Amino acid sequence: MNGIELYAPRTERHRRTWTAAAIILVVVFIVAGQAATVFGVLKPMGFHQTDLETKWVPALLQLLGFGFSALLVFAWAGLFECRSPVALGFNAKPLVRYGRGLLVGFGFLTTVIGLIWALGGYRVENLGVWAAPAPAVFIPIVCLFGGFMIQGATEEILLRGWLMQLVASRHGLIVAIVINAIVFSLLHAGNIKPSKELVLGLLNIVLFAVMISLYAIKEGSLWGVCAWHSAWNTLLGVGFGLEVSGEKLAVTPAVIDLAPVGGAQWWLTGASFGPEASVVTTVVLLIGTAYLLATGALKAQGYAKPEPVHTPAA
Repeated sequence: MNGIELYAPRTERHRRTWTAAAIILVVVFIVAGQAATVFGVLKPMGFHQTDLETKWVPALLQLLGFGFSALLVFAWAGLFECRSPVALGFNAKPLVRYGRGLLVGFGFLTTVIGLIWALGGYRVENLGVWAAPAPAVFIPIVCLFGGFMIQGATEEILLRGWLMQLVASRHGLIVAIVINAIVFSLLHAGNIKPSKELVLGLLNIVLFAVMISLYAIKEGSLWGVCAWHSAWNTLLGVGFGLEVSGEKLAVTPAVIDLAPVGGAQWWLTGASFGPEASVVTTVVLLIGTAYLLATGALKAQGYAKPEPVHTPAA
């Protein structure tokens, strides 16, 4: 399956970034985006790192800062590789695919949380916004959902839209899935201090990346996985008030406010990393991955066939 173009055929004018350089650039684009947000927005506004855990506005600004990283990869793909956003996966049926991705993402996360609760891992702290509903309490919820739409889409653009496609065009789909999954997991390695839940959390993030890569490959588009990623993060942090890869948002939950039951096993709740470090998440992701494989996600039907390229690979 070498030479597969996932989302659009490669023409003679298209360049390909070297695989090693692309991996480095993924990190550079993300660091540049966050650095621009911290030093160009948060610090001038008087916010500090601790404010991200106690105030929702700086957390929102940090999420929005991922948009700068997305602009960087679009600029690189457009100016150096001569490829448009369509070639990165933003192709046909955006509303249908995005809407379906939201439903699937919400469904997967709800399944994980429901199973952990049923197994005795969570207790209800309060009813969240429904304890005292008022228009003002929904403002941060809507804003943070918008932030997660940008943050989730940016990570998908970098990993599943750009990096995975580059590697697949050179080395095949299997290598492309493995590389993008490992890079994606390592990007979260510094979220909390080294611990057992961090190890399991990073393994689950690898599984998440494998599953969502298969989803993008099967659909032949990036719309669905962008929505899935954003739905997962939003419902986790904004819906249930739980940690998102070790980071907790200062917002009143939109669905219900959950907290781990005292004495619950770390491998059930994910402890300080959140439910993404739960064995329940491991099982759900494995089932999702098995389903996608069983329904032919890796079959080469429908892939864009690469056209002959005579320009030297960059």
